[in-house]
Amino acid sequence: MQDIEPYYNWRHLYIASEDERSPFYEREYSEFEYTNAIYNYVIHPQWDDIDSPTLYIKILFVDYDQGFAIIELIGEWNDCINNDIMILKRDIIEKIMEHGVNKFILIGENVLNFHYSDDCYYEEWFEEVEDGWIAFLNFREHVLKEFNRANIDYYIVSGGHLDDIAWRTSSPQQLFDKVESFVQKRIG
Repeated sequence: MQDIEPYYNWRHLYIASEDERSPFYEREYSEFEYTNAIYNYVIHPQWDDIDSPTLYIKILFVDYDQGFAIIELIGEWNDCINNDIMILKRDIIEKIMEHGVNKFILIGENVLNFHYSDDCYYEEWFEEVEDGWIAFLNFREHVLKEFNRANIDYYIVSGGHLDDIAWRTSSPQQLFDKVESFVQKRIG
């Protein structure tokens, strides 16, 4: 797992640690010291610690004018034991929403498992985005099934074309346009 880096080809467009509005503003990273781990597996030092022992993230891009954020995740999403959704919602999402962001693309191809507790924070997040949306992109099939089993799919847009987007070959704007087009068709 230490070889899985957060996506870095958009760093010339956005770096969360250099964004004064980011929850990770002025965070410093090491390229050589591997201090974070998911269970017994160290992870690349560029992933951001959100105070969950099993879930790490990277804010890849935020466009405050258009109100969207792209966030990549790695690890095990565990609401049952760690209440990861509460941590993510309160410490990251709400801080981004304070600046007018109401559309979220979460990339989950490196999320290995999901453990359900309840849907309160998902419902709250869904209600707070008002005219926006929350899209889950490229999550593994068994993880999406767990989200669906917990009825969290009511609050997010996932599956279908969102599981097939080759997002790394797009610019952030192109990715947003693709996802928004799909979301509008889905909710329209």
